[in-house]
Amino acid sequence: MAPQDLLIALRDQNPLVHCMTNYVAMNIAANVVLAAGASPAMVHASEEIAEFTPICGALTINIGTLSAPWLASMLAAADIAHARNIPWVLDPVAHFISDYRKRAAQDLLALRPAIVRGNASEILALAGQVGAGKGADSGDSVDAAHASAHALAAEFGTVVAITGPVDFVTDGTQEARVSGGSSLMPQITALGCSQTALMGAYGATGPAFDAALAGLAHFKVAGTAAAKLAKGPGSFQMHFLDALAATQPDDFAQVIA
Repeated sequence: MAPQDLLIALRDQNPLVHCMTNYVAMNIAANVVLAAGASPAMVHASEEIAEFTPICGALTINIGTLSAPWLASMLAAADIAHARNIPWVLDPVAHFISDYRKRAAQDLLALRPAIVRGNASEILALAGQVGAGKGADSGDSVDAAHASAHALAAEFGTVVAITGPVDFVTDGTQEARVSGGSSLMPQITALGCSQTALMGAYGATGPAFDAALAGLAHFKVAGTAAAKLAKGPGSFQMHFLDALAATQPDDFAQVIA
């Protein structure tokens, strides 16, 4: 399916997305998924995973504010998703900052996410390379992580999306770049984390490569539109949500190369 077709399907189907994300991202992630046309649920208690994950169209896992109870729930949910062919997305936020977080990211990666989304430093480190990341912020260019993205895609059978000024996505064979957006986007806390949740929504409606590409394109289109109206980061967030809802399928062609 073409990415623009997935936006039509997303709004027609309104898929339920199991968003296991961090404390900072919960509100913006839920609002982004809703504005795009899907239905988010922020469920993380281990006692609910076995019943809830199987009824969802997709699962997204973001390790931004990791803890032992949350990690146990994430691993359980990813295991269920893998076993039942439910598409799931991994966001290995700053996984290189501690041994605990590194192990968590690798354990989750072993459960074969359909999509891995991260910045260049996160993707480099996930592939065993040395990057220049500082916390959740990337210190490396998207271009520098292309080879690592291809290697991860080939080894784990996943789609890898690297976000930055010009996004890059590959499944190890095909690849695409997505341009646009706004310099204000990095100034909105957890906006990148919310993109992971949106990719999950798209993953519920079509193939992983097209879903990742659609999630990237939707963000770039909305970011470009919001920047024309915003006076700063605060008003940008408001206009961005409006722009997500207003984006039309044909708009994707403006940003995908």
